[in-house]
Amino acid sequence: MSEKNPAEASSSSSTGIASATTTTATGANGANNAAAPVAELHDTAADAEGVTLDKEQLIPVAEDEATNSYSMLEPRMKKVYGAYYKELYYTPERRILDPKVQELISIAASLVAKCDGCIDGHMKKALALGVTKEEISETICIAAAINAAAMIDLSDRTAARLGLNHFPSKPGEKG
Repeated sequence: MSEKNPAEASSSSSTGIASATTTTATGANGANNAAAPVAELHDTAADAEGVTLDKEQLIPVAEDEATNSYSMLEPRMKKVYGAYYKELYYTPERRILDPKVQELISIAASLVAKCDGCIDGHMKKALALGVTKEEISETICIAAAINAAAMIDLSDRTAARLGLNHFPSKPGEKG
């Protein structure tokens, strides 16, 4: 994902409202095909991430992203995933959360899911949108707390299934 100067990102519209322009598609031979206009969407979140959003592209891809990304998905599934991703991240007229908040949530979820590519992409996008180092730190701490709580929850359920109670919290309980 392209990293941009946060000052540049914050100088763009903070509303995240998209504008649409229509460009003429270029055919495989390089000739313009006037009969096939391609609508491009412009959104501050997409701009911050360095993503072009045209209706022909199956999945939003940053300029510097590996071209073999999603190579294991057949085209129809790429289209389904791409539509979902575009709707979630790049449709500001239906967006409820501020793009910065959305990216902080995405960072936390990416950390818990252990998705390296997701963490990198959402971290770059968050920084480009002007998220502070303190906001990122708090987000990481929240993800760590959720992950730790999940481990406690899993071990509590295992203890209940196996009848274990190694360190009773109430006096007199059998340990």
